[in-house]
Amino acid sequence: MKPTLFGYGLTTKAIASSLGGGCKIYDDKTTSAYKDDEGNEILPSNAFEPSQSQLEITTPSFPPSHPLIQKAQNLISEYDYFLSPLLNEDIPFSIWISGTNGKTTTTQMLTHLLAKRGAISGGNIGTPLANLDKDAPIWVLESSSFTLHHTHQASPNVYLLLPITPDHLDWHGNAAEYEASKLKPLLGMREGEMALIPKGVNIPPTDAFVVEYDSNAFLEEYFDIDASKIDFKGAFLQDALLSLAITKALFDEVDYEAINSFQVDAHRQEEIRDKQNRIWINDSKATNIDATIQAIATFSDMPIHLILGGDDKGVDLNELFESMPSDITLYAIGSNTNKLMELSQKYTLQCIECHTLEVAVDSIGAVLQIDQVALLSPAAASKDQFKSYIHRGESFREYVVNL
Repeated sequence: MKPTLFGYGLTTKAIASSLGGGCKIYDDKTTSAYKDDEGNEILPSNAFEPSQSQLEITTPSFPPSHPLIQKAQNLISEYDYFLSPLLNEDIPFSIWISGTNGKTTTTQMLTHLLAKRGAISGGNIGTPLANLDKDAPIWVLESSSFTLHHTHQASPNVYLLLPITPDHLDWHGNAAEYEASKLKPLLGMREGEMALIPKGVNIPPTDAFVVEYDSNAFLEEYFDIDASKIDFKGAFLQDALLSLAITKALFDEVDYEAINSFQVDAHRQEEIRDKQNRIWINDSKATNIDATIQAIATFSDMPIHLILGGDDKGVDLNELFESMPSDITLYAIGSNTNKLMELSQKYTLQCIECHTLEVAVDSIGAVLQIDQVALLSPAAASKDQFKSYIHRGESFREYVVNL
């Protein structure tokens, strides 16, 4: 039985392809039915008839309020389809990683540490589950709150939750629902399986062995890790400690040489030097307030010129402004420029109204001193003005090097 698929995107295309095509895919952008190159029938969303479907798999981006989700009677996620013991006899050992910030880096770090044991990664980054090697012994999966919300049957063998702060509230509706989605994997975990969870969240009943952490110092002491032997700092240090905590728990191993050989992706606290050797930090991947708070803390030992703004997805930004040092200078860009200007006035912070990234870079370039840092850490999504956070980061880099 081939499932009905919701949304004609990366996830569902991969599922259909793995099944040899011939699937029905309902898509919001489709106005009249057609067949793609693999024989999948692409149909308008409003053509879906629940009575004619025995199993539905949705693209993670469809919120609970979406008409297809509302009408579906047999809805599961891709995690359920590939990792549920109810649907599969042989499933790989899986480590799920989620959180508001750092889950991509931590997923990559942990996969790097476990590569010698055959681990591969996928999920919300890189390879969709449908294309992952089923014979690989370990799957390390970056797991979004969207996917977790739609998952009802599958659960991880190890769950690592990074610190969470309210995000994607336009999708989840409120902070409580966002947190509940992040904690949902615990519900199906079994005795002997481990969950590493930040303190302060509402942990649901679970049979898993739960370790609650609240600081780097706790991780060091509990898992016997020496942070002084790790080359990373700031948010990356915690990502490294959490990754090493998992290898310590699973294999009683802390490999400092391996973790220090890991290379962080671009667009996350990436240092750029301009022609005058001044420091610019590309943190374009900071799409929420917690990521920006972490970035500010990382560079708090010098005056900061902070580029802020974009699509903030309706999040209350007061917490971000309350955390800012008084000597910071802000440069507001994007669709929430006016909101940022009002908050700057409320918290008596200097803010330059720039609207665009290029204007912000030019404005900073005219005043930046050698002992200061220019930081792009927007605390907002990018698609109001850019194709993606990568496009935003690449544009930032280009503007800086061309000053």
